[in-house]
Amino acid sequence: MSIQKNIKKIGISLLLIGCFQTMQAQQDPQYTQYMYNTNMINPAYAGSRGTLNVFGMYRTQWVGVDGAPKTANVSVSTPLGESGLGLGVNFTNDRIGAMDENNISVDLAYAIDLNENYKLAFGLKGTANLLSVDYTKLNIHNPTDPVSQENINNKFNPNIGAGLYMYSDKAYVGLSVPNFLTTDRYDDNDITTMRQKMHF
Repeated sequence: MSIQKNIKKIGISLLLIGCFQTMQAQQDPQYTQYMYNTNMINPAYAGSRGTLNVFGMYRTQWVGVDGAPKTANVSVSTPLGESGLGLGVNFTNDRIGAMDENNISVDLAYAIDLNENYKLAFGLKGTANLLSVDYTKLNIHNPTDPVSQENINNKFNPNIGAGLYMYSDKAYVGLSVPNFLTTDRYDDNDITTMRQKMHF
């Protein structure tokens, strides 16, 4: 009986997966400890600690493998006096294979008191993304392919984001959309275009 249930579950799962026309892979840098630097994903977090906050992080995966993912991040956030405003600045460098991506973002948040324990902050994020791709780092099957003839050097893509962050001394919850805009990352034709998608 349990084998039939498992087969049914697998069949339904495969059917659901097959219904999607396109699937998207990971685009944003991958982290494991978001709780230590919420500013990377939620602009409403800026200034919420009530003091200057400086954070640095470095992550590498698959050590010893050529082109393995490497991510570095530095962020600073601070409240702006007693105004309820918070300001944050983030810099992230993400390297995977032939791609080298730099993100610089500025966050502005405004917090209001809900009661004596909880505050609710609203945040906006402006991001500048610089993408470089060095095709000489790839093993290309057809070296005459026009896609691989010219490297991409610091292609600029802007983006905007927003977030909500409710917090107290003991708990917090947040909701954010760090990237509202869908931007073309590679070429302008349909075959080789890579697009930055909206993330929640």
